[in-house]
Amino acid sequence: MNEVMLALVAGFIVGVLFSILKLPIPAPPVLSGVMGIVGVYLGGLGYAWIVARFFS
Repeated sequence: MNEVMLALVAGFIVGVLFSILKLPIPAPPVLSGVMGIVGVYLGGLGYAWIVARFFS
């Protein structure tokens, strides 16, 4: 849980800095882009699970 809070704080700080510098945010601004990132993460977890389950 500590990692989640640190990531949230770091993301907030980056968002504020990018807004101050008038740069576009470094993340997809739409739900489909965010879901794509979640899909990549879940795919990585799924691969690790498959390897651990069937190949070790």
